[in-house]
Amino acid sequence: MSFNTAHGTNIRTDDSMLRLSDLIQERSRKNAALDESAGAVRSEVDALARRDSGSTAAQDRELAALENGAGTRELKGTALTVTLTDAPPNATPRIPGVPDPQPNDLVIHQQDLQAVVNALWQGGAKGIQVMDQRLISTSAVRCVGNTLILQGRVYSPPYKVTAVGDRGALRKALDTSPAIQNYLQYVTAYGLGWKVDQHDAVTLPGYSGTVDLHYAKPTG
Repeated sequence: MSFNTAHGTNIRTDDSMLRLSDLIQERSRKNAALDESAGAVRSEVDALARRDSGSTAAQDRELAALENGAGTRELKGTALTVTLTDAPPNATPRIPGVPDPQPNDLVIHQQDLQAVVNALWQGGAKGIQVMDQRLISTSAVRCVGNTLILQGRVYSPPYKVTAVGDRGALRKALDTSPAIQNYLQYVTAYGLGWKVDQHDAVTLPGYSGTVDLHYAKPTG
C-alpha cells in the first residue's frame, strides 16, 4: 500500500498524500456507489429475462418467494433496532469493585455485533440490516480494530442493527442471549452504548451486491 501511495515520493512529509484511512473511506464510498449501480442493472436484467422467458404467474410467485428468502427484495414490517456504541475513551468504573478498564474494554468488538445478529436470527427475524446493508446467507460481520468491514464497505461506531419480525420474540431473544448478557455487564461497568428501539413499520432494502461464490462451490 505504501508503494502504491508513494510513487517514488516521500509519504512521511508530503502533505498532499492521502492517509491510509482516507483511502479506505474513499474506496468504501466507491464500493457503495458500484453496489447501487450493479443492483439497478441486475434488476433491469432480471426484469428483461422474466419478460423474454414467458414465465407463468405461478413461476413468478415462486421466484418472488425465493428472492424474499434470499434477501434480495425489499422487506417491510415491524422491527427492532439495536445500537451499539463505544464507551468514552476516558471511562472509569461505574460500580464499586470493578477494575480500571483496558482499551479493549471500551470498544465494540466483532463478537458483540455477531451476538446481536445471531440473537435476532434466533428470535425469528425475517430480515436483518446492519448499518445500511441487508444481510444474506453469505454475509460476514467482521471487525478490524474498532471498524466494521461488511461486504466491501467500512463503517465506524455507533453500529445499528435493524431486524424485521415479531418485536416481542426479537426482544426476548436479545434478553436471553448469554453473549449479550456478558456485553451488558460492560455497559453497566464502563458505559458502553446499548439502545433498543421499536418501530411500527420499517422497510429494509434488498441486497444488491454480487451473489457469486468465490471461495466455495455448491455440492453435487
